[in-house]
Amino acid sequence: MVSKRPGRSAGHPRRARPRRVRLLAGAGGVLLAAGGAAYAWGLPGILAHSAAGDRARGSYAADAADGDRAAAALLAGAVREVPAAGPSGQGEASGPAASGPTGAAGPTEPPGPAEPPGPAEAPGAAAGGGQSPGPASSGPLAARPAVAEPAVGALFSPGEDGDGAHHCSGVVVHAPGGDLVATAAHCVHRPVLGFRTNLVFVPGYRDGQAPHGVWVPTRIDVDPRWAASQDPDHDIAFLRVRRPGRPGERLEDTAGAYPVRFGAGLPLPARLAGYPGGAERPLDCSTTAVAESATQLRLDCADVPNGTSGGPVLAGGRTLIGVIGGRDGGGDEWTSYSIRFGDAARELYERATRSG
Repeated sequence: MVSKRPGRSAGHPRRARPRRVRLLAGAGGVLLAAGGAAYAWGLPGILAHSAAGDRARGSYAADAADGDRAAAALLAGAVREVPAAGPSGQGEASGPAASGPTGAAGPTEPPGPAEPPGPAEAPGAAAGGGQSPGPASSGPLAARPAVAEPAVGALFSPGEDGDGAHHCSGVVVHAPGGDLVATAAHCVHRPVLGFRTNLVFVPGYRDGQAPHGVWVPTRIDVDPRWAASQDPDHDIAFLRVRRPGRPGERLEDTAGAYPVRFGAGLPLPARLAGYPGGAERPLDCSTTAVAESATQLRLDCADVPNGTSGGPVLAGGRTLIGVIGGRDGGGDEWTSYSIRFGDAARELYERATRSG
């Protein structure tokens, strides 16, 4: 099987040199055995971009200087900020409506930009039961190039941390603070090493351009069961983000956001989307989300490669019910997976939105 897990990830921040040395001594043997000589060669860079965080809680309060450096490094490289263009410009899709999460506590904010084209969900679907209409399945069931949309983006980790330019994907989800991104936990937290400290989210990324700016985490939350043992039934993370140099700007106001639904009934017409590693444009696939198990969704669709992990699974094309990840690191050449958004995902979402 070809996993959608990214290859390797980051190390410890400079301010924690004693801990980094201990990590190197304790984890070096494990990493060498797992990754071989090439991985060992990159180990100093990997450790330089990792932090233990609060493992018992599964949280990490990001250092502002780390975020500023990561954003500056990305913009000094192949990514550049450009003014956002609408359908008459670069052809970007409209952003989704910023409606509140279904089945989760919290205030609902005023609607944001118009949703991407597609039929609305049936009223009964919001309660988690029955099917809702959605985009027709891609025929044959294979991923295809897609138009970049503001609320879906690529997740970068600039620096010598063993990964390519962008190694994962993410999606803006509605939250009271207007600053929340969902992705797969394996995109932001790795065994032994902990949390990546050099993450940059680029919503609507296309052809080296960042039409909605670059955003860095202020906080990352994963389930403690992921932090302890990489439990694939908890492969979900939420990032609260900011735009360096623009205090007070909210991601949701800039890019729109998808509402998130917990406890969705299955099967459901669904669309998955993401950025293949090294690709300059996203892909998507319209299929049907079915139950692989009590804790996992299955989405049959060929040609969804590495790098798409963390990308959204959207019921009816409009409501987030999962992110690519979970079983087998997200799937293989023919099938993608996601955890099912149940009580644990709801609790993590609520914790992330409360965190200051």
